[in-house]
Amino acid sequence: MDKESLLRLVDSLHRDKEIAKEVVFQGIEAALTTAARKHFRSQIAITIQIDRATGEIIAMEGEHRIDPSELGRITAQTAKQVIVQKIREAERDVIYEDYTGRKGSIVGGTIQRFEDSTIIVNLGKTEGFLYKSEQIANEHYNTGERIRAIIFDAKKIGTRVKILLSRAHPDFVRRLFELEVPEIAEGTIEIKALAREAGHRTKIAVASSDANVDCVGACVGVRGARIKNIVDELNGEKIDIIKWSDESETLLPNALKPAEVSGIILSANNRSVTIVVPNDQLSLAIGKRGQNVRLASRLTGWDIDIITETELEEKQKLSNAPVTEVSDADKTPANIPVAAEVESAVAGTVGDKDGIL
Repeated sequence: MDKESLLRLVDSLHRDKEIAKEVVFQGIEAALTTAARKHFRSQIAITIQIDRATGEIIAMEGEHRIDPSELGRITAQTAKQVIVQKIREAERDVIYEDYTGRKGSIVGGTIQRFEDSTIIVNLGKTEGFLYKSEQIANEHYNTGERIRAIIFDAKKIGTRVKILLSRAHPDFVRRLFELEVPEIAEGTIEIKALAREAGHRTKIAVASSDANVDCVGACVGVRGARIKNIVDELNGEKIDIIKWSDESETLLPNALKPAEVSGIILSANNRSVTIVVPNDQLSLAIGKRGQNVRLASRLTGWDIDIITETELEEKQKLSNAPVTEVSDADKTPANIPVAAEVESAVAGTVGDKDGIL
């Protein structure tokens, strides 16, 4: 291997594989050293260095310099396999560092194949793995389709890097809002809390640092354009957007929308709360299979128990626990239920009989 060829090899690997030149030089030196030791079978230590500027190979057996012509006979074949291995390891490290630094961000790729229920996604430089547990329920995928997901994790496995993807993680919805709503990316609007059951429903609480910016309206967009793009990406998953409040008496009723709340009994010691709802609102407050109250509990951090007004009357006969009533003043435009806000913004575009996206 002549000097010019060696330098061209290093430069080519640096440009094509995005591997640092020093890493390539070190890999070649290690490969040549291994090959030379096997060839000469010497008991004396053999060291090989490459001049970074000229490409000259300097081989030493102890204090004796090995004739370059002798070294040249072994470099082409014996060192080839070791060089390839070192290059693969270096390439793996570059990909691993790249994707490790991008954990939690959205990437796009093409569905390449299926391995049982796992989807293999072509990300360009490497493959992404979307396991069944990280797929959105009831979604159907086909080979060749474009797909977006967040980078859930990156692992080194042998000479390969395994990129784990997710569409079911709550952060996937968070990143979609950051992409669709400039005010969130800029920091004007902050996502304070998010709870999700992938494929079914998401509740997201937002707050604005600018009094002139309506945080819920900005997330919905003009005629519901922004929220519609997110719902479409999630294949129809319902999204409830609520205005965050540091006051639990305001946050909890909002979190339970679309159900109406008539009273709240707080127990601050153990973060549990009893929510009182009209008799005809009980099933709506609980939601299908308990989904609405479950997500509201995750969103607010409170353990929520729901009772009807009739049940409350019966309990009050035995106890005089204070009840915080939700008055008409709490139903001002600033506290309009999210269900109503979203339904109004996107009526006829997305929604269901409850008015929730």
